[in-house]
Amino acid sequence: MTEPRGAALREELERRFVTTREPVALPGLSLELLKPRSAEELISEEDFAVDERLPYWAEIWPSSLVLASRLLEERGSGRRLLELGCGVGVVSTAALAAGFDVLATDYYDDALRFTRLNAWLATGREPEARHVDWRAFPPDLGRFDVVVAADVLYERPYARLVAEAVERTLAPHGVALVADPGRIAAEEFVRTCGALGLRYEGAEERPYEAAGIRQTIRMHQVRWM
Repeated sequence: MTEPRGAALREELERRFVTTREPVALPGLSLELLKPRSAEELISEEDFAVDERLPYWAEIWPSSLVLASRLLEERGSGRRLLELGCGVGVVSTAALAAGFDVLATDYYDDALRFTRLNAWLATGREPEARHVDWRAFPPDLGRFDVVVAADVLYERPYARLVAEAVERTLAPHGVALVADPGRIAAEEFVRTCGALGLRYEGAEERPYEAAGIRQTIRMHQVRWM
């Protein structure tokens, strides 16, 4: 991404949103993420009436910080990574910093814009970015060495939708990492993966504590049988 293009995207987002810059300290990587000031300010009754859409993408969730830290432990060079639900881009940015070729996806087009900008500001590179609706999953995304998602299992229907997304995009020798703080659909996600022929390899637990928030993030790992 050239600097003029990045500058134009930043100007656009700062014109359309009341924004804030949130510092994020990851192992070996310090970020200052541009994001909407408040997700609550973005709630649209019209969007909710259509499909119960809420702007969770505009927050930086503990699971995304833990997953981003985990990816910084990897050597991404020569490997393709898909993020399901990129939000404002902390995970995709960390993946780029680790050397992965990244496709960031989200249901919100504005999430893709913030992800592209934040990745460019931090690394000088943009991920590929694409709008994806899990309920009408595109058949042409391809296969990826690593498929990741952070805190996406907060509604029961997402158990099957996320598992099916992994099944459709994970390369034969790839791995999926789904970071979750104990949401309602996590157990059903694990069961659905098995029903789809995927092998569940357990969950690494990592603690998160900051700003009065304490969570145990489970890093669910899935491969092919």
